[in-house]
Amino acid sequence: MELWVLWLIIIFILIVAEVSTVNLVSVWFIASGLVSLILSFFIDNFFIQFAVFVLLGILLLLTTRKFLMKLMKARDDTKTNLDRILDSVAVVTEPILKNEVGEVKVEGKRWSAISKEELEIGDEVIIEKIDGVKLIVRKKEK
Repeated sequence: MELWVLWLIIIFILIVAEVSTVNLVSVWFIASGLVSLILSFFIDNFFIQFAVFVLLGILLLLTTRKFLMKLMKARDDTKTNLDRILDSVAVVTEPILKNEVGEVKVEGKRWSAISKEELEIGDEVIIEKIDGVKLIVRKKEK
């Protein structure tokens, strides 16, 4: 088997591994595999190609991982429409008994809500967090 075919197989396996995961796992070795693939047309020695593959992959990993992870984290911190109602004020539209589901209205929409305290219709509450389709609320301090 030609060495370039072997590098194509390795690159394909690494691409499948990268696509199958949500984290950056093998992207650096895909790049070093491409370099080794190109190198296989000029150098016939597999050990040299493999050394370039491993060393370049590790070098790329060490020099770019932090930067790429920071870029990915910046993308993930974007708030969704749901997140924007956190810490908002809502009005109780159906009584909420202690640890029982009631209803609140926030930004014109009605939500199921639960609280650790009893709340009456018309009480203003602060939305602390979202648990599935329910809001966890607490009474607003006056």
